[in-house]
Amino acid sequence: MKKKFGVGFILFSFLFINIAHANAASGNEFGNLYYVKTGDSLEEIAVKFETTVKDLKATNGLQTNLLFVGQKLKVPVNYEVEAGDTLQKIATLFNTTVETIKITNGLSPEALTVGQKIKISPKRMSIEGQHILMTQGEFKEWLLNNKFNRKINVIQQHHTWSPSYKHFKGGNHFSLLQGMENYHRQTMKWNNIAQNITTFPDGKIAVSRPFNVAPEGTIGWGANYAGIMIEHVGNFDQGFDVMTKEQKETIVYITALLCIKFGLTPSIDTITYHHWWDLRTGNRVLDNSKEAAVKTCPGTAFFGGNTTKSATQYFYPLVSNKMKEIRTEQ
Repeated sequence: MKKKFGVGFILFSFLFINIAHANAASGNEFGNLYYVKTGDSLEEIAVKFETTVKDLKATNGLQTNLLFVGQKLKVPVNYEVEAGDTLQKIATLFNTTVETIKITNGLSPEALTVGQKIKISPKRMSIEGQHILMTQGEFKEWLLNNKFNRKINVIQQHHTWSPSYKHFKGGNHFSLLQGMENYHRQTMKWNNIAQNITTFPDGKIAVSRPFNVAPEGTIGWGANYAGIMIEHVGNFDQGFDVMTKEQKETIVYITALLCIKFGLTPSIDTITYHHWWDLRTGNRVLDNSKEAAVKTCPGTAFFGGNTTKSATQYFYPLVSNKMKEIRTEQ
């Protein structure tokens, strides 16, 4: 039986939501997805779905107001309860949570009444300031559903050194990110936090500096202008932090996703280590660092070491295999 929506919008919106919900019922899509059309703006979409630009950006992890045709946005919809519905069933259908539905509609009991009209708001992403904290799955959805307006052909691998594992308390992702942002702005005099992405010991991923803005840092312009910078929380030099299984899996996973997104094949030209760049000149020296000023970053124990040989032997094959897995799943 086709679900009915009490959406007081124009006929096109009504038909669109019903089509989306029919797809959701068959397991193809969620019922609260809106596909951006030519001429759309966040302001117009917010009015159409009785929400705000701020909420649209928070639920979709948007770093700017820019949209592209075909982009999927999670939007709130009105829904009429049918026989057999439960809060959990509705939450699953619309990719939200029971708690979000309860809070949005002021519901305390689990019971629903046939014909009851409720508003289904999308699950909000975990955001503080510019920092968006995600799981692997959320990052994949976010990355593949965004379009970026600068050329990206280098993925940088770094470790933070400090903060290290002793500073990670299990739930202080945002305080660590804010600390790094403050240091980069106030001490290093950079315009923003240097890195686009940060990984944590528990496997979580944060996106901070907008992807459309090149990273900053001592690696130099040659790696930055077309680069994406990833900082891995920890000190991965020999004898210090031993990388967790969760963080190791996340590093391989997001590097593979970035390669797929930007059409890159893992090599020393596309996935680079900070250690391979002279701090004084900004030139790439690879393993010829005897006369150069280089850091050990991303660590002498980072996936077998920080040399081009270790990257080629230990890291790139993991990324290539993960790319195959991801493509098989799509």
